[in-house]
Amino acid sequence: MTHTRQDYLDLDAKDPLAAQRALFDVPEGLVYLDGNSLGAMPKATAARVAHVLTREWGRDLIKSWNTAGWMDLPRKIGDKIARLIGANAGEVIVADSTSINLFKVLAAALRLNPTRKVILSERDNFPTDLYMAQGLSELLGQGHTLEFAEADAVHNAISQETAVVMLTHVNYRTGRMHDMLSITAKAHAMGALVIWDLAHSAGAVPVDVNDAGADFAIGCGYKYLNGGPGAPAFVFVAERYLAEFVQPLTGWLGHAQPFAFDWKYAPAPGIERAICGTPPVLSLAALECGVDTLLSADMSAIRQKSLALTDAFIALVEANCPELNLITPREHDLRGSQAAFTHPEGYAIMQALISRGVIGDFRAPDILRFGFTPLYTRFADVYDAAEALRDVMQSRAWDKPQFRQKNKVT
Repeated sequence: MTHTRQDYLDLDAKDPLAAQRALFDVPEGLVYLDGNSLGAMPKATAARVAHVLTREWGRDLIKSWNTAGWMDLPRKIGDKIARLIGANAGEVIVADSTSINLFKVLAAALRLNPTRKVILSERDNFPTDLYMAQGLSELLGQGHTLEFAEADAVHNAISQETAVVMLTHVNYRTGRMHDMLSITAKAHAMGALVIWDLAHSAGAVPVDVNDAGADFAIGCGYKYLNGGPGAPAFVFVAERYLAEFVQPLTGWLGHAQPFAFDWKYAPAPGIERAICGTPPVLSLAALECGVDTLLSADMSAIRQKSLALTDAFIALVEANCPELNLITPREHDLRGSQAAFTHPEGYAIMQALISRGVIGDFRAPDILRFGFTPLYTRFADVYDAAEALRDVMQSRAWDKPQFRQKNKVT
């Protein structure tokens, strides 16, 4: 195990991904370990968005829907994201938010499995997924129920009563990663469909939805895809379902001929039927820059570095801050690209760290969460963050009133 900052600088010097950091605008003197909430801005983004603003919108105005290919962006970027998640071209499209896309695919999946009424998930799943399932069940009024299993018991909880298994691949709090292949196989063996939320997976860990046989997936554009705050989300529909995929938000751009302006809805023949309304062009331009940064690197190298970064951070924190309790799995095949610890004063500790230029985040009730984005996180950042955390804990720097004042966003 390495012990000095120079040791970590030496690791950076040997890092095959070290040059990727130059693609991002990361402020000097800041250790940014919150890319699992909001990815850093690629340097290409500002110029790209400025071009869309000043030239495509500012000069060419409405002509740019055709001349600049604005209308094609959801499918174009979707095909790029497909390469990151093991999907085929034509199975992924960018549209709306993660929550709305979940509503679409959950409604479609329940329609495809009409005799079953159980939606199986984890109680510790991201709340919006659970809320959408609850809201849709109430809206349908057909007796659907949301049932829960612990993370390590999901496999055994899938039964012949299960209509849909709805899981986040990497848990947003603990960083625990499900075995997509085995859970999907078990669900299919029991006659259930599976929806995977890839918000904390896409761009962070290797994902192969088609190899796993996934039915549907959704994901976020502003975390590891570096698309900017509120970036559009994406939706995956396996090719075998495209012809019968019926989603309830039948907006005009999901129509087979949107500019025919027919009064009666007819779905587009492929993944385009997952779209509702007009694409957010500025946001899509920013998202494409973020996705391109991921495509410039090899995902296996990203994964290897992610595990090395998290291994190093966990070892340093446990050696120097024994009062913090690790809740992220130690096993590589169960770990996403984050490390999370609990402490009763977790919120104040994180605020004290942020005041020192180490940015992580807090998740209720007591979780300090650190995300590692290998394209721009350095091994020296790991050392500096762990040292700052050690000092905050040993000096009790967190024990001040200003660090206990809750902000709207934690």
